[in-house]
This record gives sequence, C-alpha cells and structure tokens, in this order.
Amino acid sequence: MDTEAQQHSGHGMHARKADHTTRDRAWRIAVAAVLTVLLSAFYFVADRYGWVPGPLTIVPIGKTSTMLSGSVQSAKTIAGPADLGKPIDKNAANALIDAFAATPGVGGDFSVAIADANGQFVASRNPDTPREPASTMKTLTALAVSSTLDMGSTFHTSTMLEPVSGGKAGEATLTLNSDGDMLLGAGQSDPHHINGRAGLATLADQTVAKLRKRDISRIHLQYDDTLFGAVRSPANIASHNPGNSNYTSIASMAVDGGRQWKGEPHDIDEYTAYPEMSTTPAHDAAAVFSSLLSQRGIAVDGEAAAGQATGKATRVATVGSATLAEVMAFTLRHSDNTLIEEFGRLTALKTGAANSPEGATKAVKDQLGKMGVETANLNMADCSGLSEGSALEVKTLIGVQTHNLKAGPGAAAGEGLSVPGFVGTAKRRLEDPGANGLLRVKTGSLDAVTSMAGNVSRKNGGVLTFAVVVNRPQDYFAARKAIDVFMSALVGL
Repeated sequence: MDTEAQQHSGHGMHARKADHTTRDRAWRIAVAAVLTVLLSAFYFVADRYGWVPGPLTIVPIGKTSTMLSGSVQSAKTIAGPADLGKPIDKNAANALIDAFAATPGVGGDFSVAIADANGQFVASRNPDTPREPASTMKTLTALAVSSTLDMGSTFHTSTMLEPVSGGKAGEATLTLNSDGDMLLGAGQSDPHHINGRAGLATLADQTVAKLRKRDISRIHLQYDDTLFGAVRSPANIASHNPGNSNYTSIASMAVDGGRQWKGEPHDIDEYTAYPEMSTTPAHDAAAVFSSLLSQRGIAVDGEAAAGQATGKATRVATVGSATLAEVMAFTLRHSDNTLIEEFGRLTALKTGAANSPEGATKAVKDQLGKMGVETANLNMADCSGLSEGSALEVKTLIGVQTHNLKAGPGAAAGEGLSVPGFVGTAKRRLEDPGANGLLRVKTGSLDAVTSMAGNVSRKNGGVLTFAVVVNRPQDYFAARKAIDVFMSALVGL
C-alpha cells in the first residue's frame, strides 16, 4: 500500500473509532447525570431530616446533635459598668498623699489631688497653687481638640495638576498639597500603622498612572505649605528642645513627623529613640515625592519649590491618613510635642481664632471653659507644655480627667493615655505589678518638673481621678519614684 493509500485508510479507521468513542461518552454522561440526580435527591432528604450533616439539618431546640463538633457556651459578661458613685475612703486617700509628701527628695513645691468620678476632691495638698505642668498640659489640648474637631475624619494628601503656560508638550505643574498629615510614609500606604497610613509611594503610583494617560512625562513640582501661616512655633519652645529632638515647626505635611533617622532600625509606631528633627519637614516630604516620581519615569525639573496651585488645577490623586482619633492616640502615647501643637492650631482654625501659637492656646482655653473645666489660673505658653512659662492648678487637670471618664464629645482625648504596665510613656512606671492595666495616665517631664495626671479603675470596683505636679524637686529621680509609688497605690482605694 502506497503512502497516500495508507493515509486514507488510516483516516477512515480513526473516523470509525471516533464515532464509537463519542457514543460511549454520551452513554456514560447520561448514566452519570441520572446517578447525580438520584444521589442529590437522597442527600437533600437525608439532610432535611438530620440523617446526615448539612445546611438543612434540623435539630430540635434543647437536643444535642452528635454530628456537631465542639460545644456552645452562653456568653458571659467580662466586666460590668464602672460604679461611678462608689465612695473613696478619705483617710486612706490622705494617708497616701502624706506618704508622698514625706518622701525624701520631693520637696515642698508640689500640688496633688485625688478626686471622685465627678471631680469632687477627696484629698489634696496645695490644690490652688499654679505650677508648671510639663506634658500633662497635653491632656488639656487633647480634650479641647477632641470636642471641637471631627475625630473620625482624616488628613488628605493630594496632587494637583495644571498645564504650564506656554510650556512644551508633555509638561505641566504638579502641586503636592496636604491639610496637615505630618505622619506621611515614604513607602506604600500602610493600613497596619498610624504613622505611614498614607504613603507617598502610593500617591506617586496613582499620580504617575494619571500623568501617563494624559501623555505627561515631565513636570515642575511644587508643594503647598501655607496652611499654618508664618509663625509655626511657640515663642519659648527652643529652651527645652536641645538638638532639635523634641519639636519641629508644624507643617502642612511631613514624613514620620520630620524625624531624621540615620539608618537605625525602628518601629514606625514606636519611639525607641529621639533623633534630630528636620527644620524643613514639608520641603523634605516634597523631595521624597520628587524622587519617587523620578523613579517611576517622570522627569522632574529641578528641585521642588514652595508654591500654590491655581484655580485651574485639577486633583490627580489622593491618599488618606489614619483618623484624627488614631493620630491623637499616637500623639499622647508618645507625648509628641509637634503633633499636639498642630492639633491646637487646627482647633484655632476650626473655631476662627488667630492662625498662630497664641490663637491655638486661646482656642484650647476657650473650649475648656465651655466644657466647665477650671481655667481661672491657667496660663498656656503653648499647647504641649514644652515651653517655659506655663502654669495651672491641679484642679484643671482633675477637670480634664473627669471628662475622660465620660462618653461623648472629647472621648478621643482619653484613648491615647498611657496604660502603666502595658503601653506609653508610663509603661515602666508602676511599682506594683498588681496595678497593671488599671490606670490611664499622662506623664510630664522637664528639667525641673515631674508630673502625672490620670484616672484609675479601683480594685474594689470604683473609679477615681488624680493629679500630681512637682516643681523644682530636691531630688528629681526620688520625686519621680514617689509619683510612681503614689499612683500604683491608688488602685487600692
């Protein structure tokens, strides 16, 4: 058989085999379909009456099914509501204050108070004497801010685009704009952290994608840092800012609060050190963004410069920060002077006060007055307590803590308080491990000031508030230790 004949003969054989295979496959499919229908019907009936486990199984109430793995227990209350009216033993409270006052090194320049949940003093010493509060001042600002701003809102950082007048094809002006996010990240937006929730790399990705759609490959980059006007720092804040490590001028935007790490490993939501802070945080953020654009193939003409978008600009892309409540918690937990000063300024802008450090302190003081907090002898040199010249009575700190025990406006002010034994600046300040988790406090520390204010869940079920401020102690570390002993004992009242 020649080659051509073999090919035709083979083709006929394959055709007959294919027909036979097709008939066999059709028969098998038909049988399988019938079996599937029958099995499904059986399972439906068996499931319906509980013969086999399934979504339709009915188990009468009160009858335990052996087909259910594990066991179900009724929910139990973890903790009942706090008893805000539970009385405090006056003698025991006075004994704690006496022990504190008698501690060698504390000296005589101190004020201390213990109050109930309504702010009524149970025991106190020198409550009417104004003293420098250090960072306990932040609790005042936090309460005023949290009862004024929308703490569920976020900061937005955007890029705005407008054509260059008379420019070359493919060129445009891009403006980096933010309404106050000083915790921008240099990388991708990070949903797992507060610091870096909004990432400049994410903003760059979104912006570049939009630029390419418009055939724009070269831009002039500018950044808008006009939000907080000309004066960005309280007058006397430099005296307690050695090496520029405690404060930098507030800005409309910054990466990691302006901290300039030099390769040290660190958790972005934890302050393991206090590196020098940039004096030009907004410019630095724009420089980071410029580099990110270049890495993605967009040519940037020269260095980013300060400037504002015109009314012809259109929004290109936006990234959002953590909520203001989360940022406030971060601020208090780390006692961040820059962020609390920024919050004070935002409160001034919200209430129509002057866009200045003085406007910020006035806005805070006015709001506290409206809330019934004692402000008669309150002098705020700033919103953070870092500057020289601030003074307050402990009754003001007690008034703030009384509000922190309540739900409603201002509640976010208590969310970032340090929990001794667990988190924050007072994490390692407890003398009694049995008090772990029962206090929420704000610490204060300056060269001649050690202070603390907070609220306490008492072991007997009640609550209390307290404040203690020591100025010019005879022995700073002994006085600080005395505060630790004092606050740890409060849970037993």
